[in-house]
Amino acid sequence: MSEKQDLIKRMLELQKKFVEFEHENGVNGFDYYTPGEGHPLDGYRKEYNDLANKVVDIAHSEAGSHR
Repeated sequence: MSEKQDLIKRMLELQKKFVEFEHENGVNGFDYYTPGEGHPLDGYRKEYNDLANKVVDIAHSEAGSHR
């Protein structure tokens, strides 16, 4: 599996966990943007954004375009 595929796989895992949490508990803005330490969404946004940026960088590299 390529690095890009691995990153996308991890993003999908994160999305699945997020949706499961949302269905079970609901998510408000506070939980999403400022979850406390130990909260199930703690670190979610940063990790997901970091992964998405890596995927974009790889795609640009593959296409020979610049970001």
